[in-house]
Amino acid sequence: MQASDIMTTDVITVRPNASIFEAATLLADHHISGIPVVDDSGAVVGILSESDLLHRVETGTGKPQRSWFGEFLHSTRKLAGEYLKENAVKVDDVMTANVVSVSPSTQLSEIADVLERLRIKRVPVLDQGKLVGIVSRANLIRALASAARPDQAGLVSDETIHRDVIQALAGHRWAMSAENVVVKEGVVHFWGTVNSEEERKAILVSAQLVPGVKGVEDHLGYPVVFTPM
Repeated sequence: MQASDIMTTDVITVRPNASIFEAATLLADHHISGIPVVDDSGAVVGILSESDLLHRVETGTGKPQRSWFGEFLHSTRKLAGEYLKENAVKVDDVMTANVVSVSPSTQLSEIADVLERLRIKRVPVLDQGKLVGIVSRANLIRALASAARPDQAGLVSDETIHRDVIQALAGHRWAMSAENVVVKEGVVHFWGTVNSEEERKAILVSAQLVPGVKGVEDHLGYPVVFTPM
């Protein structure tokens, strides 16, 4: 899947010269946590998010006054930036200007990596420099919810399920050998030992992902350690 498959196309935007209070109203009224900032030509020039508005003098959430030593430890650029976040009245004074964007054909795996790596919640989708949509973490979660596979239980033979489970385990150092996997009436049984809880869970999940599996039975244990007398 790619960005165009899941993006929100009806994007709420705000102008750079709009007031902070106008932007806050848009965020609240539309129940969104961030909003692209576009200029008169429609180009995206920034992103304004809830985090940009957390510390405001109007709500009494401004950061406490530092001691003279605390002030000394921070650069004047940082101190001025904090002052802007707390007191500025125009969007372009507090927005994030370095906007990361994707194209409509960007794969979801790449978008997920960008959101995680940059610790952001949304990314604009641009087509030839114009805003055509936005992909948020919520969009990815909705895509996951809609990707539920149809129930194939009873349509796949035990032999096929066993083959597919072994194939799903192939290449993993924590995998079980074929003789430790038994499939009966669509239920996968795992026998043997594992070295960690993570290994156990990974083995069980490998079967849960195989089409036709009705259930997974865990008969796994941990190695018995004998101590010398």
